[in-house]
Formats: sequence, C-alpha cells, structure tokens
Amino acid sequence: MKHVPTNTTHDPDLREAVIRQLSWEPGIRSKDIAVTARDGVITLSGFTHSYNEKFEAERATKAVYGVLGVANDIEVKLAPGRTDPEIARDAVAALETNISIPDKSIKVSVRDGVVILDGKVEWNFQRESAESCVRTVPGVAEIRNNVAVKPRISTAAVEGKIEDALKRSAEVDARRITVTANSGTVHLYGNVRSWAERDTAQRAAWAAPGVAQVHNHLSIVP
Repeated sequence: MKHVPTNTTHDPDLREAVIRQLSWEPGIRSKDIAVTARDGVITLSGFTHSYNEKFEAERATKAVYGVLGVANDIEVKLAPGRTDPEIARDAVAALETNISIPDKSIKVSVRDGVVILDGKVEWNFQRESAESCVRTVPGVAEIRNNVAVKPRISTAAVEGKIEDALKRSAEVDARRITVTANSGTVHLYGNVRSWAERDTAQRAAWAAPGVAQVHNHLSIVP
C-alpha cells in the first residue's frame, strides 16, 4: 500500500499559516511572494527587491509549526544602478565594522551581484556574522559563503559540549538526539517536533568551538 503523509489534508491550513506569518514579519514588504504547500513542504515563489528579504521569507516560513521543508524559489529583482565594484566596496566596509570578525580574515568578490566570501575563522558565529552583515548591502542578489571554520578542539570535547547545550535548551528534547563528531565534523541523528526545533539543535551544534561542519540528519515528526 502506498504511504500517504499524515499531514497532506492539512496543507491548505499550513499554506494559510505561512501566508499570515509572512504578512506578520515587518522585514518582509513584498506583496509578490506566492506560497504553495504539498505534503508539509512549502514552496516560495515570486520576487523581492533584496536578497535579505528573500532570506527573511525563508526564515519566517521555517518558523511555522508543521513545515517539514522549504523550497525557496523567490527571485531577487534588484533596482538598476548598482555595480559590482560598488557592492564589493560596501561589503568590505560592512565586514570591517563588524567587531566579531577578525581583521582581514575574509575576502570578498562580486560578480553580477553575487557576493562570494572566502577565508578562515575560528568560530561558526563569525562565519554567520559575516554573511549576515553583507546580506543587507544594497544590490546583493545572492551570497556564497565559502568561509571555513578551523577546528581547534578534540572530538570528545565537541560531542560533550554539544550534548550539554542540547540538554540545557528548553526548546529541544535532547533525549531524541544523538551527536557524533569527528575532526570538526558533527552529525546529528534522531527526530524533532518542528523545523524550529531542528534549527535550534543545529545552532547548538555550530556553537561548539572547533566545529567546521554540521550535517543535520534530524527528521521532523510533529
């Protein structure tokens, strides 16, 4: 017998919940975002006028309970006039004013509005902070974050710190999650109740010192 996802009949309600969430978010001003839902997976289409708004639309969608996956097909339609050198200059300036990022640790290149970040940092929050501050630069159509995190701690210590962080979190049931680590690469196994809980667990893993990669295998079981 063919398996039918248990939440299929609730897709219209899920779609309406996502639409309301997008309308609620002050950072999302576009009225041209379309939402479809199938088997708990949300597809976002249409267009926004900035990359940051596209990012915020996906983040808001993932926060809705019952969302199992998101396909972000939103197109960024930029206003004419911003050149790649101008975008690169503003991106470099944004990185230089970010005190959490070591000086000159990240290099910026831009082509057709696509910003590419390269370099090495010691913590993942620095990698994320670099992308976050560049995301709001006018004219950015996409960001490719190639910044690497240098491992600086033993495998056993990484696993222990992540497991402790999950146990402290009120938003995560740590009993349902297994953590393995090897040479700075962390794997999360088990299941969670929502996409938000999945993201919380992943952030906890990234927060451990020396983590270079996180592979999130957690399944969403509402």
